[in-house]
Amino acid sequence: MHLTFFALHGTALIRFIYRHPPSVNTTVVIILAALLAVLYATGMGRDAYAAKNPSARRPQSWRVAWLAAVVVVWAVLVELAPSFAWVAVPLIYAALRILPPVAACVLVGVLTLFVIIAQITLAPRFDLDLVIGPAAVAGFATAVFLHMKRLAQRQRLLIDDLIRTRRELAATERRAGTLAERQRLSIEIHDTLAQGLSSQQMLLQAAERTWDRDPAKAHGHVRAATKIVEHNLTEARRFVHDLAPADLALSGSLPDALRALAERESDERLRVFVHLEGQPEHELPERVQSTLLRVAQGALANVREHARASTAVLTLTTLDDRAVLDIADDGRGFDPATLPDTPDGTRGHGLPAIRVRVRQLGGTLAVESAPGEGAVLTVTVPLGGARVDG
Repeated sequence: MHLTFFALHGTALIRFIYRHPPSVNTTVVIILAALLAVLYATGMGRDAYAAKNPSARRPQSWRVAWLAAVVVVWAVLVELAPSFAWVAVPLIYAALRILPPVAACVLVGVLTLFVIIAQITLAPRFDLDLVIGPAAVAGFATAVFLHMKRLAQRQRLLIDDLIRTRRELAATERRAGTLAERQRLSIEIHDTLAQGLSSQQMLLQAAERTWDRDPAKAHGHVRAATKIVEHNLTEARRFVHDLAPADLALSGSLPDALRALAERESDERLRVFVHLEGQPEHELPERVQSTLLRVAQGALANVREHARASTAVLTLTTLDDRAVLDIADDGRGFDPATLPDTPDGTRGHGLPAIRVRVRQLGGTLAVESAPGEGAVLTVTVPLGGARVDG
């Protein structure tokens, strides 16, 4: 539009100078043409600068005043030199950009009227096309511009809505990530520090009960509690650095970590054994090993706290496409239908926490038990995606 303005303006000025001899009227027209060009260039320059520097954008009142000055100078110029009438084409678009739709349509009508009058003045005789042509062109251009302006406004609203939705989605994802991390940490603490503290409490209570009649046994309980304290201290330090299981970090392999766990959990009340089947365990991804060790810790903690069992067996089976961990005990058993699906504050984190861990790896948890018949927990973890991720 800017190039169109200066092309029409320059053509009209050349035509006027070519057809009119030098006179006072010619000088006035040249001065007004120069003033119109300067005014238009000033507004164009300010708009370009404001586009690059939004903080320097002029208020709407300034743009309206600029448009009014340009239209007034152009109207006077057309009155003196009708050949400048077609400069109204870029001025129509300037009006549609700056003014509200109703005011812009009124101004477009005024500009079109000036063009029609100028064309009739220049024509040797009246022709209906001189009226219909400018009116049709102006009406079509206005309709197209207003339609595109509405589409652009809808697009801006849609983009704003998408940006707002994206921000809300990002905030939701952050909240979900925070909640997931809290749940993961609560499970980690439950399966390590909390279970260790529970074991310490039971050992110290047993030592207190047998302190007078069997000092040697009481000292054994205290020594066992001391070992658990040392292990919990290692776990606590590990929380500061990372979340890899301490047993796994110390032993370097899942079988050794399970054996260390079984030795630590075994005492005169509960004996824990480990059986290995299948391929060497070092082929398992680290994430799978960590999860299975945590499952074993949580399951043995449940056995010690609730099952009243004398024997527990950890059986780890490694196949080509999956790893299976069975935790069996000869305790009092329970009804699996009474288990909650998710951890909650009233029913503990034991089996629900195990279920959450296994689901994170795409695995399954099966529970077989009945009152008075012990229990078997079977955890199956696929190795296809886990091997890639690990």
